[in-house]
Amino acid sequence: MGRKYFGTDGVRGRVGESPITPEFVMRLGYAAGQVLVADRGSLPPSQHPTVLIGKDTRISGYMLEAALEAGFTAAGVNVLMTGPMPTPAVAYLTRALRLQAGVVISASHNPFEDNGIKFFSAGGQKLPDSVEEAIEAGLDQPLLTVEARQLGRARRIEDAAARYIEFCKSTFPNHLDLRGMRIVVDCAHGATYHIAPHVLHELGAEVIAIGNTPDGFNINDECGATHTRALSDAVKTHRADLGIALDGDGDRLMMADAKGRIYDGDQLVYVIARHRIQTGYMKGGVVGTLMTNLGTEHALKRIDVPFERAKVGDRYVLERLQAKGWTLGGETSGHILCLDKHTTGDGIVSALQVLRALRETGETLDNCTSDLETYPQVMINVPVDKGFRLEAAPTVGASVAEVEAQLNGSGRVVLRASGTEPLIRVMVEGRDAGQVRSLAESIAQTVRHAMAA
Repeated sequence: MGRKYFGTDGVRGRVGESPITPEFVMRLGYAAGQVLVADRGSLPPSQHPTVLIGKDTRISGYMLEAALEAGFTAAGVNVLMTGPMPTPAVAYLTRALRLQAGVVISASHNPFEDNGIKFFSAGGQKLPDSVEEAIEAGLDQPLLTVEARQLGRARRIEDAAARYIEFCKSTFPNHLDLRGMRIVVDCAHGATYHIAPHVLHELGAEVIAIGNTPDGFNINDECGATHTRALSDAVKTHRADLGIALDGDGDRLMMADAKGRIYDGDQLVYVIARHRIQTGYMKGGVVGTLMTNLGTEHALKRIDVPFERAKVGDRYVLERLQAKGWTLGGETSGHILCLDKHTTGDGIVSALQVLRALRETGETLDNCTSDLETYPQVMINVPVDKGFRLEAAPTVGASVAEVEAQLNGSGRVVLRASGTEPLIRVMVEGRDAGQVRSLAESIAQTVRHAMAA
């Protein structure tokens, strides 16, 4: 059975349009609750399953939170609500509080008009496809509220932020601190606004926080990990040693050095891997994705770190890491997984692993990446109608083959449908920036013509 509503990162869309409506989200909560009630594990018969619900700072979060609460409690599931909380915090708290599932209301790096729902298992990991398919099957069933004495209860927990701050700090070595460092942190007006500055400050850094005044509408708006100009400018203005940019739900990371130069997920994964090789605690290799820069792969090979590619999406990186028994992986976009520290991608925790490398070696980001040659890479997002299928457009395949012939083994082409938006992503990579741009535009134009036809 395929998944109708779940993409690579839960259910996502424009608020008020299917499936992000109060009615659908209530049914989604009910269907998920039914799955939890049916699969109780070691839970005593008299005890209700309990889920944790966190959200980012979008105005629509209030509405969707209420709808989820109604659906879960109607199915006989208790609900704990944290208010604004990063996605990885929900994963951690679900595991730490021994709950049956965690739910995040967020559209991650998307604008405030969008929102979404994603789930975590009791172990703090993204749900496997089979469980998402079981939830989808339940959406076709009528919503039959359990009898009154079996209804779930809902309450807010007040210490969620403090618990998560302490967890983040615990992933940084006790013998190290950040004293003497001036760090700019851009919270993207998102869920880390009341978390990330405190973590860094309590570890000793002088913290300059930007993007930390959410109003329900400004999440990811020209700030954060997807718009790094604000971070670069702030680092130079405040003469900071370093900058950290997170996205709206806190699972992506970009960093800047003292000159304002931005370092993406590929480069930061390399910094962590290089340090772990030097200090002898690297376990296995690194998992990247189809989008990971070819230069990163070559640089890892030079320091004898095995490398494998997974499909785009941190869930697929996670699956491959688990299959290999490795602990480090990530995406160019800034999703970084350090499975020896957390069960899911975490922007704050990943930043602390980079900071550890810098503090223990005394090097800068520039020094740590001096032997990493990043190949020019052009990504073009082509909007398409829902249901557009690349495999049904032979002209696109022919265009890709022609471009690959021109690259002649010195670059790569990746063409894929976005798992979260109605887009075809065209990526071309090679040694010549001008050629790469021209070839990417050529394929993108072919996709546009194929869609129009």
